[in-house]
Amino acid sequence: MDFFRNLIASPSPAPPLAPATIVAKAIHPYYPTEIEIVNYATNEMTVPQLLATFATGCTIILSLTWFLTSSLAPRLRVADKAIALWFCLCGFIHLFFEGYFAYNHTRMGGLQDIFGQLWKEYSLSDSRYLTSDPFVLCMETITAVFWGPLSFLMVYFIIVSHPLRYPLQAIVSLGQIYGDILYYATSMFDHYHKNLTYCRPEPYYFWCYYFLMNFFWIVIPAILLASSLRMTAKAFKALDRISHSVQGNGTVARPKANGHIKHA
Repeated sequence: MDFFRNLIASPSPAPPLAPATIVAKAIHPYYPTEIEIVNYATNEMTVPQLLATFATGCTIILSLTWFLTSSLAPRLRVADKAIALWFCLCGFIHLFFEGYFAYNHTRMGGLQDIFGQLWKEYSLSDSRYLTSDPFVLCMETITAVFWGPLSFLMVYFIIVSHPLRYPLQAIVSLGQIYGDILYYATSMFDHYHKNLTYCRPEPYYFWCYYFLMNFFWIVIPAILLASSLRMTAKAFKALDRISHSVQGNGTVARPKANGHIKHA
């Protein structure tokens, strides 16, 4: 009877299911929108604050470099001082700012120090900096390791008028141009060939951040590379002229077997 009574009775309610764990991707403003940014946190500083901080830092670096070059080499031409300023700024940006990215690339999304927030702001024009993109990581690491220290060495070479100044200037400038062209090319290839866009749709981010801020490292190094080639050509031309002059003026008269004088 108990068996039939249990069959007739309404079934006991099933135990409540454990609530499903919902994993939501962090909402971020970067493109492509489906990319996953580890531990992403919105910047704490506003854009004007970030830009003002960056501009202030650059101004301090340039001012101190001008004072240093004027004190150590007061007869240095203004054009050479300007080149020293450029390489000193490059040294700080390459070694410290880009080196910061190379060291912290796996956790850029959550960083809130000044460099981290600056990189997150710039990444609105190129989100590869927040996803450990292989090309960007390798390119920035090479830039930090090689072009950063060599840029500081260039400042020293300019101040002391070192004979290797122009060869090194050509090497660093060519390296900067090469890296920048590859940076543009890889992004454009993904955009047109793979239909992948790393920049937000607003023109400001593309033209001001992505294009303009990197274009400086094509125009100025191109001018310096041309200057290095021109000065190197002048040096070899002067050396050839001196060599021919020495050969012409340093001849020794020796008698020939027939009695005539032969100039060696």
